[in-house]
Amino acid sequence: MYCFFLSEGSDCIKANAQSCGECIQVAEKCGWCTDTDFLKQGESKSARCDELQSLITKGCTKAKIENPRGSTSINKNKAVTNRKKDMVEKLKADQITQIQPQKLTLNLRSGEAQTFKLKFKRAEDYPIDLYYLMDLSFSMKDDLENVKNLGTDLMREMKEVTSDFKIGFGSFVEKTVMPYISTTPARLLNPCTSTNNDTCTSPFSYKNVLKLTENGEEFNSLVSKQQISGNLDSPEGGFDAIMQVAVCGDAIGWRNVTRLLVFSTDAGFHFAGDGKLGGIVLPNDGKCHLENNMYTMSHYYDYPSIAHLVQKLSDNNIQTIFAVTEEFQPVYKELKNLIPKSAVGTLSSNSSNVIKLIIDSYNSLSSEVILENGKLPEGVSITYKSICKNGWVGTGENGRKCSNISIGDEVSFEIAIKSEKCPPQGKSETITIKPLGFTENVEIVLNFICECECSKDGKPLSEMCHNGNGTFECGACRCNEGRIGRLCECSTDEVRTDDLDANCRKDNGTGICSNNGDCVCGTCECKKRENPEERYSGKFCECDNFNCDRSSNKLCGGHGRCECRVCICDANYTGSACDCSLDTSTCLAANKQICNGRGTCECGVCKCTNPKFQGPTCEICPTCPGVCAEHKDCVQCRAFDTGEKKDTCERDCSYFNLIRVKDRDKLPQPADQSYPLSHCKERDANDCWFYYTYAVRNHTEREVYVVDTLECPAGPDIIPIVAGVVAGIVLIGLALLLIWKLLMIIHDRREFAKFEKEKMNAKWDTVRRITPTNLLSEKNCKFAIQ
Repeated sequence: MYCFFLSEGSDCIKANAQSCGECIQVAEKCGWCTDTDFLKQGESKSARCDELQSLITKGCTKAKIENPRGSTSINKNKAVTNRKKDMVEKLKADQITQIQPQKLTLNLRSGEAQTFKLKFKRAEDYPIDLYYLMDLSFSMKDDLENVKNLGTDLMREMKEVTSDFKIGFGSFVEKTVMPYISTTPARLLNPCTSTNNDTCTSPFSYKNVLKLTENGEEFNSLVSKQQISGNLDSPEGGFDAIMQVAVCGDAIGWRNVTRLLVFSTDAGFHFAGDGKLGGIVLPNDGKCHLENNMYTMSHYYDYPSIAHLVQKLSDNNIQTIFAVTEEFQPVYKELKNLIPKSAVGTLSSNSSNVIKLIIDSYNSLSSEVILENGKLPEGVSITYKSICKNGWVGTGENGRKCSNISIGDEVSFEIAIKSEKCPPQGKSETITIKPLGFTENVEIVLNFICECECSKDGKPLSEMCHNGNGTFECGACRCNEGRIGRLCECSTDEVRTDDLDANCRKDNGTGICSNNGDCVCGTCECKKRENPEERYSGKFCECDNFNCDRSSNKLCGGHGRCECRVCICDANYTGSACDCSLDTSTCLAANKQICNGRGTCECGVCKCTNPKFQGPTCEICPTCPGVCAEHKDCVQCRAFDTGEKKDTCERDCSYFNLIRVKDRDKLPQPADQSYPLSHCKERDANDCWFYYTYAVRNHTEREVYVVDTLECPAGPDIIPIVAGVVAGIVLIGLALLLIWKLLMIIHDRREFAKFEKEKMNAKWDTVRRITPTNLLSEKNCKFAIQ
């Protein structure tokens, strides 16, 4: 923002304007303060000239600021004509309007553009004047035969375009001096060669054969009587003829309608400077020199230049159609590019296609409108913007024209006119804008705002200006010649005297006006700064409003104003840079205690006395018990999108910065930090552990580092468990079988031992008789034992 003021405000200040009139001519953004008490000690009159907002900031009320604005008023605004060819009532050419408005008045303030809109509508059945200018040198002999019936044939064709058509005829050959023609008596009478047995008329420069007429038969009759002439060189003197056709309006019979000039030739052209070959050095004067319809000064004036022709054709609203043979098409196409509203058509070797050429060229010319303005006063500029058919918009040079306009089409142009300075004596100027090839134009009166309204109430020889040495106007003195100073109190002869300079020193050890101003008439006028917000002041320019202490890169901390290099603080602020707030509301903790009862409020900021506590109100204790549990839910919802605060996470948990790390080794360590740091390990509802650190940086910035993967207990492996259970059951079964078998073996052995014992102790009958029954019992017994 500082740079903006530096560049924008400097223009008004650098101008060093000594009056309101001078001020408003600097730029449109400059205004003049008329308040008599506006200037501070040490400020010159030119300090009254500044940007509007800057003046208001310095204490000048809006009502006391002179800032005249430009305006646009329409004086004549006749609507464009809606004319049809089949209308019973025919309108005269001067009753047809194709451009609107017709006259405006612009009040221009320097640097401020005034914009207005022009409307153009091509009227149907608009009158046309056509003048056929033909080269009658010998090479055009066969062409002349075909042109003899041109009048009635062209009349018939042009009736399709307009009901009001006039046609005229003229011819040209060459300047009647050597080396363009032969000046021997015989050749002057008949310039054609005797071998051809042709009779030619004497050479001439230009002849107006037929004034514009509605009678096609008369055109045919007069053209039929024309004879070919001859010359020596190939280029012809057509430019002399074009100049006379353009400027001899009365002789040609031009009306204030569409004017067409058909230039027919099969050769090139002479132009300015070629006359020296015949000893003719006087430049063409651009005036009419017809006597008895003959150009009489061809031997006296040189050929006109192309630029001269362009000017005269434009001034007289003449559109040119160059009907030339194929051989000279490139030459005349280049000429067309230099002559606005002109066309080039290819003429057959005997001019048999001349009617079609004229119709096609006319349609091409009339379908394009090009705006042209007259000479602009010094310091005045003009820009165009065209709004054409189908919404096409043109700017720059293309803003002057619209193409492909049909009869009845309406196009418009936005035109901006701006003045950069006032003309001498501030006189009004008049310029015109017109469509090329049309006779209508728009008249624009330019009035220049060179003085303020308040200057009208000025008091000459006012006593307020040191015994009448100036005019008191617009709140200040405009000094008479030879007088200077805020009140015109000094003569220019007295400015540099030593006695006056002594009054501008604060003491012998300081420079004049503290090196910050100039001594004018024994009074210091302080220098101006590039930045309009910065200024020197004081009797000796010893004060300024920009060299006070700063805080946060702001003058007086943004809470005061700088006066004579000392900050004058706003209410509730103190300190050399007004950076100490006396307001304790910013130190209140949630419990309504200042700094939570654990610190002091200094300049609106808590200074915590207990090193464990931090934060803007000494309420944050990163190392206190319960820190991890306090922030668990918010860390869980922000890092893993789970937990009790999942649905309100954005609202409740945006008070810290979250930084994710890959593993626990990446978490900050207390030894590496200059602030307290808490390491936390918490478990979620799924019995998964997550790790994070919590810290408060710079007393206000809360920071959480969290490991972005959860540490969850591994789940059971089903297959080994099932296999183990099955294996256990099998093993237990085998063990039970083995135990049963062991017990059975022990039991059997005990029984067998008992049996043996009883056997040993039994008294058998040795004489016992052995029978089959006894033997069988003994065998069963043995089997059972086994």
